[in-house]
Amino acid sequence: MQTGLSEKTQTLVEKLFPQSDRQRVANLLKNECGNNLPLLETYNLVQLERFQFAALKLSAGNLGKLEQQIRIAKSDWRDLLVSAGFGNDVEAHNKWGSVAIRPNLIKCRYEITAQTN
Repeated sequence: MQTGLSEKTQTLVEKLFPQSDRQRVANLLKNECGNNLPLLETYNLVQLERFQFAALKLSAGNLGKLEQQIRIAKSDWRDLLVSAGFGNDVEAHNKWGSVAIRPNLIKCRYEITAQTN
């Protein structure tokens, strides 16, 4: 069983959430949206990114929405992956994560998009 978050996951937490929520978010992801999920008991931190990124994406930086997405993951994490657009492509979370951690991004409802001028 893994503890902690991957470097990419931690970076997304820092990008999406205010300082005051980051520790709570990290704890939720580690303890409620990680190896505790059905069939993911042996996944390492990088393998867990797909599920954690999905919850982060759908949260749009809102702690309440993150908690809601984690409840969905605990019930059936496939629903979470499909809702985030990660259900049919095992690399979709990495594509989203790469965009989401770039500088000059703004938060939009349910997704992160590049800021345009």
